[in-house]
Amino acid sequence: QVQLVESGGGLVPAGGSLRLSCVASGRTFVTYAMGWFRQAPGKEREFVAHINWSGDSTHYADSVKGRFTISRDNAKNTVYLLMNSLKPEDTAVYYCAGTITIATIFASEYDYWGRGTQVTVSS
Repeated sequence: QVQLVESGGGLVPAGGSLRLSCVASGRTFVTYAMGWFRQAPGKEREFVAHINWSGDSTHYADSVKGRFTISRDNAKNTVYLLMNSLKPEDTAVYYCAGTITIATIFASEYDYWGRGTQVTVSS
């Protein structure tokens, strides 16, 4: 009933920036918190950032803290991930996820997932 669609990925040189978007749609939308995760080839999916329902509380993985910024616009049912100072190690498929409970770093506790958008950072 709830669908999430990511966009904004692409190929960028090291040190560059990208802004990812995640739009939620459906007849009803009751997600209270959103998160971003990423998965590189041959690796496990890892937590990147999450944000609460009102957008005034955020949390980041240490690997991206100070470089990435998560935000949301509830009027547009959209969550963003601004990625600055990108590194080759950031190369991965990025997924947005929603939970009807509280924000968490654990992927297993999210209820809705997008299909992902590819981010490739060249060295």
